[in-house]
Amino acid sequence: MNSSAFFTQRKVVFLLASLCCLLWGSAYPAIKNGYALFQIAANDIPSKLVFAGWRFIFAGLVLLVFALLGRKPVFQLDSRTFGQVAIVGLTQTSVQYVFFYIGLAYATGVKSSIMNATGTFFSVLLAHYIYKNDRLSFNKVLGCVVGFAGVMVVNFSENLLSFDFTLLGEGFVVIAAFVLSAASIYGKKVSQRVDSVVLTGWQLAIGGLALLLIGFATGGTLTGFSLKSTLLMVYLVVLSSAAFSLWTILLKYNRVSMITVFNFMVPVFGTVLSALFLDESFLEWKNGLALLLVCYGIWLVTKEEKVG
Repeated sequence: MNSSAFFTQRKVVFLLASLCCLLWGSAYPAIKNGYALFQIAANDIPSKLVFAGWRFIFAGLVLLVFALLGRKPVFQLDSRTFGQVAIVGLTQTSVQYVFFYIGLAYATGVKSSIMNATGTFFSVLLAHYIYKNDRLSFNKVLGCVVGFAGVMVVNFSENLLSFDFTLLGEGFVVIAAFVLSAASIYGKKVSQRVDSVVLTGWQLAIGGLALLLIGFATGGTLTGFSLKSTLLMVYLVVLSSAAFSLWTILLKYNRVSMITVFNFMVPVFGTVLSALFLDESFLEWKNGLALLLVCYGIWLVTKEEKVG
């Protein structure tokens, strides 16, 4: 069985995509706890970029080492291809995480995980205009509308009389989701010519280096190293290397809308894990309704895939 056939089997796709979403969902409480363990203040953006930079540099290096051990062409990329890989890294890792890390600092883990699901809508819409075999349909549109309604619900107050949304918090999380969607679609094209592990390793390392340099240039530092904080950093490194490499492989062999719709599961995992590890409020009717709508949106879009 070749790799293409393997990664297009629905059960395998479901399990691997769900694993990626579980890992990404766990990133919300992990990053929040990381800020506390490394003593990074909420308004200390430069240090947050340094924190993110080291995380992605190490994640990229881990993948590149694995690629070398597997005798993959790590250093055989021509200048044009390497430039395209660098673009993926600077957008998917650097630009996206500048917005994401800042947004996460000004919004709760629960809300951020739900707001980040907007990336699914962006991916489905962008794929419609880029890929001829990935067009919009009634179920896809309805699924996106229902899922987006869930994202909106979580921003209302308990009495529905006010809408709690800030540009620096929830707004930046949404911008990060859009950047990730666009970069992932571009990365799908690049992955057709570059080994997925090599691509992911280089893009994480390049993007992480850019974040690190920006952080240092603006006065950021990273202190507070201890056994606990170091273990958390190791977890974030493993999380990034595993989730991004698997996601790149899944996108390479499957339609964008079929894979990215699983991003709707990130807020489910992120909400539960944020409630468990950050002691954030979860048992509110709006959170339950938001997650219900988001999950129904997933079902609608994947239903299209089953009959298409």
